[in-house]
Amino acid sequence: MSESVRRYVIIGNGFAGTTCAEQLRKIDAAASIIMFADEPYPLYNRIALPPMLRKQVTEAKVIIRDVAWHEKHTIDLRLSTRVDAINHEGKTVIAGGKEYPYDALLVATGGRPNPSEFPGAAGASNIYNFQYMSDTKAISESLETAKTAVSVGGSFIAYELAEAFVSRGVQTHWLIRGPRFLRRMLDEISGELLDEAARADGCTIHYNDEVKEFVRSNGVVTKVITTQGTEIAADCVGIGLGLTINTELVHGTPIEVGTGIKCDDRLETAVKGIFAAGDAAEFYDPTADMHYRMGTWNNAGAHGKVAAANMAGGDVRYHDVPEYSSKIFSEQTITQFGLSPEYRNDLTMVRSIEPEKKWYRALWFREDKLVGGLLIGKGNRAGKRRYLDAIKAKTPFAESEREALLHWHADQ
Repeated sequence: MSESVRRYVIIGNGFAGTTCAEQLRKIDAAASIIMFADEPYPLYNRIALPPMLRKQVTEAKVIIRDVAWHEKHTIDLRLSTRVDAINHEGKTVIAGGKEYPYDALLVATGGRPNPSEFPGAAGASNIYNFQYMSDTKAISESLETAKTAVSVGGSFIAYELAEAFVSRGVQTHWLIRGPRFLRRMLDEISGELLDEAARADGCTIHYNDEVKEFVRSNGVVTKVITTQGTEIAADCVGIGLGLTINTELVHGTPIEVGTGIKCDDRLETAVKGIFAAGDAAEFYDPTADMHYRMGTWNNAGAHGKVAAANMAGGDVRYHDVPEYSSKIFSEQTITQFGLSPEYRNDLTMVRSIEPEKKWYRALWFREDKLVGGLLIGKGNRAGKRRYLDAIKAKTPFAESEREALLHWHADQ
């Protein structure tokens, strides 16, 4: 290979990594691009895994970039290949005993789901995490014969499991350790709206309760006993207890690790030429003026584009406002953008509630700047673009002006 050919290595073939590879190929038709993936699948749409679990879409529809696409774009995709180490001084990565040199490296390793460590969990064949395609297939198979299922956790993953269980006609119990779903972001009123949606679909929720013990027979969980003494029959158990971010590859390097792999607004780490993106990146958001980590699909794609531009020698700054939207059971929707109390505890809030419509709006401010918001309710997303523009522009709002922002029901 000619020394003039630029060499890129990407660790992780999720949305951030694959978007980066795609952008790099657009920038440089001759570059060498190697992408390592520890799963056997090319890029698939993680947002589509819950619909796949609900049997609303097929596996073929979930795959976004097949192997042929990578071959067409001359992206050397190494499936089922784990990178063992990064030699930041020699500018190589080591995988399978071989060294692969790079001029620029992207670490987009994401996170791995935290396993259940409750008594009786170890080795149980019907306790599942829900992060990967393989998880989805295993849970789906279990639900073919399950009569009862339990989802554990107050996270979005736990919600997606509970929703899938209900949609598959399985009697569903949802254990939440705190007083409500997403308790660090939602208040009592917004939490009640989502509780109503869950119960309307037939989900039984147990708040301020968690697993005390899994009762097993021949290695299979048959019953969940909770700390409040409730006994719940269970044929299938889903676990949504958060992620451990995959930062191990940068340990022992000058790269700083906090909640993720710390990088600047160019997504470059403290080691020149090494970048981070997606769920694994604790990035600097100039709009919020802070480092944080946000594991959303849109954010991963935006990171991939910024990282690619800068790996190729550009100077592009991340400036998007992270956001996500989701249906909540069959009766509700949720849209969240920017910061929330989940990320900072010094935000002030204004809110509005329209009970007859089951609508809720909250806007969060840091000092005099709008920094985030939450919109709950079908048809309650109008005005979102104005909020995003105001956040990006860092427009100041006096305290007396903030209530009026709740009535931005049209994008102007």
